[in-house]
Amino acid sequence: MTDFPGAPDPKAPRKGLRVLAAMSGGVDSAVAAARAAEAGHDVTGVHLALSANPQSFRTGARGCCTIEDSRDARRAADVIGIPFYCWDLAERFREDVVEDFVAEYEAGRTPNPCLRCNEKIKFAALLDKALALGFDAVCTGHYATVVRGEDGTRELHRASDMAKDQSYVLGVLDDRQLAHAMFPLGDTLTTKDEIRAEAERRGLAVAKKPDSHDICFIADGDTRGFLANRLGRAEGDIVDESGAKVGTHEGAYGFTIGQRKGLRIGHPAADGKPRYVLDISPVNNTVTVGPVEALDVIALTAIRPRWCGAAPQGPGTYTAQLRAHGGETEVAAELVGDELQVRFTEPVRGVAPGQAIVLYDGTRVVGSATIATTERARAAQAAQSA
Repeated sequence: MTDFPGAPDPKAPRKGLRVLAAMSGGVDSAVAAARAAEAGHDVTGVHLALSANPQSFRTGARGCCTIEDSRDARRAADVIGIPFYCWDLAERFREDVVEDFVAEYEAGRTPNPCLRCNEKIKFAALLDKALALGFDAVCTGHYATVVRGEDGTRELHRASDMAKDQSYVLGVLDDRQLAHAMFPLGDTLTTKDEIRAEAERRGLAVAKKPDSHDICFIADGDTRGFLANRLGRAEGDIVDESGAKVGTHEGAYGFTIGQRKGLRIGHPAADGKPRYVLDISPVNNTVTVGPVEALDVIALTAIRPRWCGAAPQGPGTYTAQLRAHGGETEVAAELVGDELQVRFTEPVRGVAPGQAIVLYDGTRVVGSATIATTERARAAQAAQSA
């Protein structure tokens, strides 16, 4: 299979695992690839071209996936002393990540494109291609840890440094994917400054490169403007909980549950307190706003569960994370049929359909699912008193 670009030579002397290192052009993935090579693995670097127009995916330090990034990744691979290739996955990325993102917002939901990219691109399309070419594992610069049990099974755990933990966006990985995943940065207690210092010691020019942030395919960070260009402007009403009109909008897709800023409501609430987005209805193109306490959620139902190991049996107590940079909260959860039913010990706010809920048992990632419906505390109280 050596006629495929990036395929390892099966006749070459084998040292350690044959590892395909996904190199974004940033400091984390470069150091991860260097550590994998230093550990004795046979490493090949690959940069994923995810845009048909690479210049459109970056403005300043935002995003990734530009021509500049591919060149930075190539230079890092040269310094490390590993082969390097660029693979075009732009069409797959557009279909599985960008179009999914637009469709979810159009349906009134709040997706996480980074999580979808890990599921569909880095540990599906990329991993499948890597295995077909004879590689044993895919290495990335994520901060998470894979622990191998005595029986050979793998578990996904939080990074040793909770401040940098990225296990939330990896909660979609299944048994097979974990068996071929390598995260060299996850089990070391190092600050980002120390990672940069390590890159500098290794002679990697990306040592001082700014981190990418926000959504990589929205170059200027203007999510509402990006969606408006894709979906068109559709004026509708902003209403309060009674249904009274309090303002207008140019597209319900431009809002998320729990949003406070940018509502452009003409007059204050009767109590003078801020109002938040409580509900988004794409059917009648309305956005409902109300007081912050109306956001309290006590339970939810999630669909399309993915388990980092065997599916849990019966009810259990876990901690849950609802956002990539959110904290943990205690929950009782049970898989009923194909749905995950979750009840919170204490009410939580800002929970939106489309988001991922990731369950943990200590530091171990149990699995994830996509939030479909939520139960609000005020609605439950009203039902009980009726």
